[in-house]
Amino acid sequence: MRRFPEPIQNLAAAFTALPGVGSKTALRYVYALLALPRRELEQLSRLVRELGERIEVCPECRSYTEGGLCEICRDSRRDQRLLCIVETSRDIATLEASGAYRGRYFVLGGTLNPLEGFTPDVLPIRNLMEKIQASNGIEELILAFSPDVHGETTMLYLARELKPLHRRVTRLARGLPTGAAIEFAEEVTLGDALQGRKEI
Repeated sequence: MRRFPEPIQNLAAAFTALPGVGSKTALRYVYALLALPRRELEQLSRLVRELGERIEVCPECRSYTEGGLCEICRDSRRDQRLLCIVETSRDIATLEASGAYRGRYFVLGGTLNPLEGFTPDVLPIRNLMEKIQASNGIEELILAFSPDVHGETTMLYLARELKPLHRRVTRLARGLPTGAAIEFAEEVTLGDALQGRKEI
């Protein structure tokens, strides 16, 4: 196997820490960076450094912000009765793009996955519970996690933990996406679509 100069090896190893980046892709990224003019490479380096220096975690919802409360937490027009609990800050951007939700958020920062070290004592579940207990205005808690094994496990755990707080706990609806053909839907999705059917 070819041995690369140390700076190339080190940066390629750093890139593999990113989701979905294997060793070959990481090496492609490094060579793409080496092909950039030095000025562009320095600008990219400055932008990455600024990311670490200027971006913080919102003390209210745990989303990323540029200091202090994030834009959503500062917005007094948001519906204080709704709290949507998500896995990552990126999920907030996705939900906001729909334009269908006007409440607040709480970023859990992961899903329950003991093999990866994500247990209830590692995730900020206690912070979430304290936030809900301290607010009389929150009426509904929306669990907005991906419907995979870890997302489902997290939602079941949170639903059980949140039950004593006497708030309405809901989850995102599941079913057939627009434009999907029934014949190609797998059984779980089709079952969810049947159970969550609506009157028209």
